[in-house]
Amino acid sequence: MPEGDTVWRACKRLDQALGGQELTRTDFRVPSLATTDLSGQSMLKVVAKGKHLLMRLSNGVTIHSHFRMDGSWHLYRPGESWKGGPDYQVRAVLETAGWVAVGYRLPVLELVATKAEDTVVGHLGPDLLSPDFDRSLALANLAAEPERTISEALLDQRNLAGIGNFYRVEVCFLLGIHPWRPVASVDLPAVVDLSRRLMKSNLRHAAQVTTGVDRPGQRSYVFERAGKPCRRCKTKIRTAQIGEPPRDRVSFWCPACQPEDRNSPVDSR
Repeated sequence: MPEGDTVWRACKRLDQALGGQELTRTDFRVPSLATTDLSGQSMLKVVAKGKHLLMRLSNGVTIHSHFRMDGSWHLYRPGESWKGGPDYQVRAVLETAGWVAVGYRLPVLELVATKAEDTVVGHLGPDLLSPDFDRSLALANLAAEPERTISEALLDQRNLAGIGNFYRVEVCFLLGIHPWRPVASVDLPAVVDLSRRLMKSNLRHAAQVTTGVDRPGQRSYVFERAGKPCRRCKTKIRTAQIGEPPRDRVSFWCPACQPEDRNSPVDSR
């Protein structure tokens, strides 16, 4: 699932291309918006909020989209071939004089009044990538449920917005935290600060890197490395699902570098 840094980069590209420009054609390919025509409106600003993307228009309407597992926006020049997938996966087309923005596989695509954006993003905690990130509020949100696992608390976008499974897994490894550790036993300031630092460091390039080595197969310490040797101690990386369905996520950890807490469930072994 795309995380906050991926959405932030998409937002920046879209804003640079479409910001301040008039929409010459729009084509929404979802039933609820099939008859909507926003041509003639200007794109005032494209804004990222955690994993949500908000396109604010001059008529007081915002196009709200969320990538979830594999949605994306692609930019093309007029007349250029689209390469983001087959046509049946296209959910929206926004054209200006100089650019064509094509939204592929967007599971969330809707229009909301700009003044009512809180109805779709108001539940989010502080955005890790926001310049006015409220660290104190994020820490208070995480600490509010001390018995919850740190993994579930970090992935709850109501606590802090933008972090996903990749950063959650890697941060826990780098700080030596077992995925099932309860929030109360974790150094929350260290977790929040490292999460923000890693995400901000990856804004400069498309790949998500925590090892400092931006090469295929070498970008992560434990993420998607089940059964492979730990980069630090050579112990085999373990994996298991954590959390309650449908919000459960796969976790990866090194049992030596991230010692098990006695409160961890048996099925985490």
